[in-house]
Amino acid sequence: MTESTTIKTADIDLIQRILPHRYPFLLVDRVIEIDAPNSCIGIKNVTFNEPHFQGHFPGEPVMPGVTIVEAMAQTAAVMVGVHMDLADKEFNVYFMNIDGVKFRRKVVPGDQVKMHVTVKRGGGKVWKFDGRAEVDGELACEASFTAMMDLTPRS
Repeated sequence: MTESTTIKTADIDLIQRILPHRYPFLLVDRVIEIDAPNSCIGIKNVTFNEPHFQGHFPGEPVMPGVTIVEAMAQTAAVMVGVHMDLADKEFNVYFMNIDGVKFRRKVVPGDQVKMHVTVKRGGGKVWKFDGRAEVDGELACEASFTAMMDLTPRS
């Protein structure tokens, strides 16, 4: 990767080079806008064949709220990974805090979720974010969250 200011988007290849998550828990398909280290916008295409829809809720599939928050956090981690040049490096990201979570709309198969993430504080190992998840411009979820970048190689 080159200087973070030159990387403005992330396709699935770059996302997988940054995040350790894989199916079925990789929840961001593309990051369409990266303004590292300030903000980013990610996309999650919601499809019926995702495993959580088998039991949440049968007959009325709804994306679990915790996975929406996780998708926002993964979007944030991609931006931080670009900023800190972490592609192809071993590290983990851990939630430290989640605050003010509100769900405003169901997210269902066929929806495209746009995750808008803004950095409130960051630059080192601990980062704080505000996140909004929208479907067709309508707010589905909002939350503030703090995460730690653990740069200790995985064993």
